[in-house]
Amino acid sequence: MELDYTEIGRRVARRRKELRLTQSQVAEWADISDQYLSNIERAVSIPSTEVVMRLAIALDTTPDEFLVGTARHEDEAWRSVAQRLRGLDEKQLSLADHFLDWLSEQKL
Repeated sequence: MELDYTEIGRRVARRRKELRLTQSQVAEWADISDQYLSNIERAVSIPSTEVVMRLAIALDTTPDEFLVGTARHEDEAWRSVAQRLRGLDEKQLSLADHFLDWLSEQKL
């Protein structure tokens, strides 16, 4: 599957605007810089899996809303995962990011 980073950026910006949030607010909640968020929204920068997860949490949605354009707001499994990720420190989030990369490559 080829990811369209321009579309991902548009989806992040659309969700942020739906919630009437500024780039500064979202960047602070996702622990990234305002400039990096701006670059993601304009497809100048490619976000890591970890950053996509942080943005999803900050924007109260799931990563698939940004990646494939479909949100699963009602899915309790996603909410459970998002809640668990909120409590992780930087090292743990990095490990989760690597695990998700590995998991996405598996043929299950």
